[in-house]
Amino acid sequence: MRIVAVTACPTGVAHTYMAAEQLEQTARALGHSIKVETQGAMGIENELSQADVDAADAAIIAADISIEQPERFSRIRKIEVPVHAVLKDPGALFARL
Repeated sequence: MRIVAVTACPTGVAHTYMAAEQLEQTARALGHSIKVETQGAMGIENELSQADVDAADAAIIAADISIEQPERFSRIRKIEVPVHAVLKDPGALFARL
């Protein structure tokens, strides 16, 4: 499965990047491909293009704040969860896809 994801937390430092890393590791372990965009103190990093989103089977939005450009994901199946859900049990999150 091809997955795109966005992680974002209020301060945009530790949890944003920890969640991104957890998503990447879990996706690889389950045989999925994933591209993760982070939105935080440094702005948007690893920005997903519309082509990335259009080619994906699903999106994961792991955010404790409103993300920038949410309309990019309007035509794709998505799961929206708080960041702690990714850190606590990423396997359960992927099982919902």
